[in-house]
Amino acid sequence: MAPPSSLPEKAGCFHCGLPVPDGAHYPIRFEAATHQACCRGCQAVAQTIIDSGQGAYYTHRTALPATPREAEAEIAQLGLYDLPEIQESFVKIEPENVREAALILENIVCAACIWLNERHIAALPGVLSVEINYATRRARVRWDASRIQLSAILKAVSDIGYIAHPFDPGRSDDIHRRERNAAIKRLAIAGLGMMQVMMYALPTYTATDMTGEIRRLMSWASLVLTIPVVLYSAWPFFIGAWRDLRRRTLGMDVPVALGVGTAFVASVYSTFSGHGEVYYDSVTMFIFLLLTGRFLEMNARRRAGAAVEELVKLIPAAATRLPNWPARDEEQVPVARLAAGDHVLVRPGETLPADGVVVDGASAVSEAMLTGESLPVSKTVGTRIVGGSLNQASPLVVRVDRLGADTRLAAIVRLLDRAQSEKPRLGQLADRAAAWFVGLLLLITLLIGVVWVQIDPSKALWIVVSVLVVTCPCALGLATPAALTTATGRLTRLGLLTTRGHALETLARATDLVFDKTGTLTHGRLSVRRVVPLGGRSAQEVGALAAALEAGSEHPIAKALREFAPARVNASDIRNTPGQGVEGTLNGRAHRLGSPRFAAPGAALPDATGGESWVALAEGNEPIAWFALADTPRADAAAALAALHQQGLRLHLLSGDAEGAVKATARLLGIADWHAGALPEDKLAYVKALQAEGRIVAMVGDGINDAPVLAGAQVSIAMGEGADVAQAAADMVMLGNRLGTLADGVALARKTQKIIRENLGWALGYNLIAIPAAALGHVTPWIAGIGMSASSLLVVLNALRLSDFKKMSGER
Repeated sequence: MAPPSSLPEKAGCFHCGLPVPDGAHYPIRFEAATHQACCRGCQAVAQTIIDSGQGAYYTHRTALPATPREAEAEIAQLGLYDLPEIQESFVKIEPENVREAALILENIVCAACIWLNERHIAALPGVLSVEINYATRRARVRWDASRIQLSAILKAVSDIGYIAHPFDPGRSDDIHRRERNAAIKRLAIAGLGMMQVMMYALPTYTATDMTGEIRRLMSWASLVLTIPVVLYSAWPFFIGAWRDLRRRTLGMDVPVALGVGTAFVASVYSTFSGHGEVYYDSVTMFIFLLLTGRFLEMNARRRAGAAVEELVKLIPAAATRLPNWPARDEEQVPVARLAAGDHVLVRPGETLPADGVVVDGASAVSEAMLTGESLPVSKTVGTRIVGGSLNQASPLVVRVDRLGADTRLAAIVRLLDRAQSEKPRLGQLADRAAAWFVGLLLLITLLIGVVWVQIDPSKALWIVVSVLVVTCPCALGLATPAALTTATGRLTRLGLLTTRGHALETLARATDLVFDKTGTLTHGRLSVRRVVPLGGRSAQEVGALAAALEAGSEHPIAKALREFAPARVNASDIRNTPGQGVEGTLNGRAHRLGSPRFAAPGAALPDATGGESWVALAEGNEPIAWFALADTPRADAAAALAALHQQGLRLHLLSGDAEGAVKATARLLGIADWHAGALPEDKLAYVKALQAEGRIVAMVGDGINDAPVLAGAQVSIAMGEGADVAQAAADMVMLGNRLGTLADGVALARKTQKIIRENLGWALGYNLIAIPAAALGHVTPWIAGIGMSASSLLVVLNALRLSDFKKMSGER
């Protein structure tokens, strides 16, 4: 075979030989020629090999890798995935030498594969955490780079018979296509073999005058037709069982392989010896039914994980860069080559390639996939824009400031992956049950076999095979992850991002919902309604002092004060006290700005109308101004809270604002339990008091001062427009501004728990009925295959009902 450099471009990836996906553009320069790679990872690996002076590798190798596994083995031997320039495209660097990467796993066939990989990778020294999404096969791994390298993690996965490599959307689709095509081929061979074997088996069951020679001829013909079914179609079951046994674990492939292998070997012995029964028809039918079930399950799983896949694919492959902005010279470049500070042109109908700020133009942008909001959002010069959103009206020029793993879309995908991978209490219980269930099943099967040998040796074999097959706990392992993946995907489309695996389960059981006011129930866009200056100062003068103290804050009160009057001096020695205010030095004198009891304790407040909050500005210990600020509730707040109340939740309002403002908001929204002037520690104490009464508390907030109480609640929800620290402490994040999403979230969480219980109930009930029926001889091997496949498929299809969940408003 010619060296890869001389191959035509259609031959596939220059490095690994896989097909290059349509639209992919990952060029590699080698020996004055340009070649194509299938993904960014292969491009980086190949270019590094060439740039490091090892390009002779491509000139002298005699063949492309025969399989992806061989390609990965070559890369692992070189250790190139440990190089910073390669990790740059898919590894997130965290403090203290911690790294995080998204990997795609191949050869995953059932929930037991996920369990095995998670346990194996987590046991590696230096691996901090590993979470694998069953629906998408995407693994998110965090490790300490001072203790273990990424190449060692990839090799560890390879050692147990799986393939791991950096996640790339195009390559993920290619893997799915290859796995689907391979499954179809195995299914076709099994189906053809089954039909042909049944043609020979049927006369032996119905004919009354068939001679022994004809029966033996039928057996030999059936053997010939069964061999490709067992050695090709059923081969993954044997490989999986061998892999599990090598690891000293009992996975779900073990009983299947034992059942198929035992029946086939016994049939071969009977064929050669001329004594006993043959089970070729049962073996082929059983394999066909199992493969049919897994094929349908694979497609259902793909649909269940569609939400994450859709988000991953939102970022386009290429962008229009303006290299000489403000000149309008254009060039098409891969998104991977963009850098912070670049200017890109986004025409109507195109997708934003990265996060940034609009520097020219005005348009309407759809963020429906990111926030669940169906209406387009207006974007003008100076407004922030999110990568993955769709420009709908007019051209925009955007200055890029966040790319790749740092974008908001990437953060959403990471959080969604984590939530779908983490297992709630019910899921952990099911995993533990499935782990020991296989061992118990093998013991029960052995006892049943011994008993039947004593009762009727002629029936013992097929009864043992039936018991092994009918009780395989695949449905038990699928019950929880299938439902969680579907539910979190649907919630993301509605605008509520689940970031922790326990969040849905806890939200479903919540009894109390505690709200912050500013930025949560209200818009958080405060405005200065009135100013009361003291000591002969003007409103603009004290406003400028307040703006100077709040110059570096993103709090809604700070924004309102800066909008009222621009700062004219610079403040120094600024110290922020969360939930109370800020202090600093202005013109050589100490000033305080914040709540009345922080900035001006003991001072009499001016008269206020309902709904206003007072902020005090003091010089030294003397108040020099009062600012009256007010906010308005969100348009759907009253309807959303009424829906939550109808769902049986007890509603509370905690706010650090003045009593008048909090009371007016509570009365307007129909909240009976409200508390004003609450500091962060007061909010936390209030939640702890509710928990001490046995209540399950969900907390909704948005600001830095909400972070402690968000962390203290059993389940916490942060507003998507809130502070990053609040979102980091939260179990769920609202991506849009629609409070009605909360009621949708509660309803869907409760429905999810109902479906998980249905799935677990079905899986356990099925086994309680199937084991005695098979043990008593009422279930033949082919019926066992139907039962086992149907049980797994049923729990996946039941979980998919969650994808059709409708908003409480009736919208989809």
